[in-house]
Amino acid sequence: MTNLRRLFCGTVVLALCVFLIMGCGVKEAEHNGGSVYSVTDSRGMKVNFEQKPQKIVTLSMSTDEIVLGLVRPDKLAAVNYLLDDPVSSAIPDLAKKIPTKIKNPSAEEIFAMKPDLVIIPDWNNIEIADSLRDLGLKVVVVPGAKNIGEVKVSVQLIADALGEHEKGTELIALMDEKINEIESKVIKIPQEDRKKVAILSLMPGYGGIGSSFDDICKYAGVVNGMADEGLHNGQPVSKEELIKINPDILFLPAYADHNSVDANVRNEKYLDDPALQGINAIKENNLVYPRESYIYSVSQNIVFGIQEIDRCVYGSVFDFPDKAHLSVSEEESK
Repeated sequence: MTNLRRLFCGTVVLALCVFLIMGCGVKEAEHNGGSVYSVTDSRGMKVNFEQKPQKIVTLSMSTDEIVLGLVRPDKLAAVNYLLDDPVSSAIPDLAKKIPTKIKNPSAEEIFAMKPDLVIIPDWNNIEIADSLRDLGLKVVVVPGAKNIGEVKVSVQLIADALGEHEKGTELIALMDEKINEIESKVIKIPQEDRKKVAILSLMPGYGGIGSSFDDICKYAGVVNGMADEGLHNGQPVSKEELIKINPDILFLPAYADHNSVDANVRNEKYLDDPALQGINAIKENNLVYPRESYIYSVSQNIVFGIQEIDRCVYGSVFDFPDKAHLSVSEEESK
């Protein structure tokens, strides 16, 4: 009897332990809101997800492009108003599949779309993030990328927020594959044939040290004249400095905003200035209007920005078609 009592007591104790352990696990799940996965954004905010987001809003063209490289267009509730502009966007056809276009939406306007995820780059109206969280929306802040490395961080963070970690890894691998392809051609260009370039942007002071343009110039095998003169991103280039830089190739803006802006009016102020006629690029008419959808890209398509510089500077060996877009979504392949 003694042994039977011991066996019975032991069985009861074991059952109680199992019950208590299972009970603690349920409480833990309830404490975490039953989340399936979580991400920590670039501001250190942890965001829990019960399921993959089905209705997404992002507040920049670059983050729109990243999302559209990972999932189908029907996952986006809205996109930037310039995403269907063929001058500014690499994916105008994809953008047309999303009826709602936004420019600078308020927190209330975003809330009215009922998104289950809002993605915000940390340079764009970051104050709105707290307002959106107060309204009960899930918000993930990503880096405002200034180089290819930071673009990769954004791609992976966004993929993780979408519950698509593997797709993020695949998209980054496509970026590396394209970079390697370009560099295999760049390495064949003799150092004495490498060109000095400068960019005149509608964004004052864009293109110096610390800009995405400066980073892609390094991959492209060109000298960024602004960085070469020690100018940092945000420092406007005076006419005197442009003369000192004396670029071989001058990149000019083609921004159109759905044909409502004529960039040529501003360009002519430079090109017709008598003081600038001695600059090599102007003297030899090496004035180029690169495809802005790539030259300013800070999405996965930044790699085509490298190739666009090379196409403009070194010729047809670097040619690639319009609307090139790296994607691992079901919508299209690369």
